[in-house]
Amino acid sequence: MLGLHKRRDDNEEATPLIAHLLEIRRRLLIVVGVFVVVLIPCALFSRQLFVLLALPIMQRLPAGSSMIATGVASPFLTPFKLAAGVAAFASVPVALYQAWAFLVPGLYRRERHLLGPLLALSLLLFYLGMAFAYFVIAPLALHFFISMAPPGVKVMTDIGSYLSFTMTLFFAFGFAFELPIIEVALVWLGALNVEKLRKFRPYMLISAFILGMLLTPPDMFSQTLLAIPLYGLYELGILLSRFMLNPDAELATETGNSE
Repeated sequence: MLGLHKRRDDNEEATPLIAHLLEIRRRLLIVVGVFVVVLIPCALFSRQLFVLLALPIMQRLPAGSSMIATGVASPFLTPFKLAAGVAAFASVPVALYQAWAFLVPGLYRRERHLLGPLLALSLLLFYLGMAFAYFVIAPLALHFFISMAPPGVKVMTDIGSYLSFTMTLFFAFGFAFELPIIEVALVWLGALNVEKLRKFRPYMLISAFILGMLLTPPDMFSQTLLAIPLYGLYELGILLSRFMLNPDAELATETGNSE
């Protein structure tokens, strides 16, 4: 009898775990399904997508220069990789929503009120970072690199290398624009506080200009064009930490007092 009861207890403990695993599987299948559905039209228009991606460099190549494909399958594979990347980026909101829907039953109410807006804002900031890289950073960087070609060197960029360069740029600035979310997370976890973030302002301003100097052509306009948004993101993180976390602290205090 004791062994029978033990087996029943083990089965009862395993049932919630299996249910969670099945739910994770179902939500992953939803994300994969959305990715495949979005990939189909992206693949059909992959050539047009690559033409759009190549605009920053095509507008800055010297007269008589063009992009080249050094691999036999590159004319097909490179646009298809871009189509897969676009489909993946477009599927991120669905993936975040599925993750949120899975986690939300186990969260406290104040955690749901905080994490929901933070997830939405992090997604928006990531897309803004990609747009900033495409419309601002890529033209500046490509103009600088092309202008630095030695005399007698004809610039003819490989399409695969260009795709890798732009994707790296998109990811780098997409994650760089997550700085406010990182600040809020650190303050929420107790690793930092708003006062320390305020005291660090001068160092952040200098760091933003140093980063602008390293990532942009050597002129003050380009450096400032990158440094100001980066510092603005830092200030946004301070504001979010102040107005999103303090109400939670007050709510927790009121709850503790009422108990």
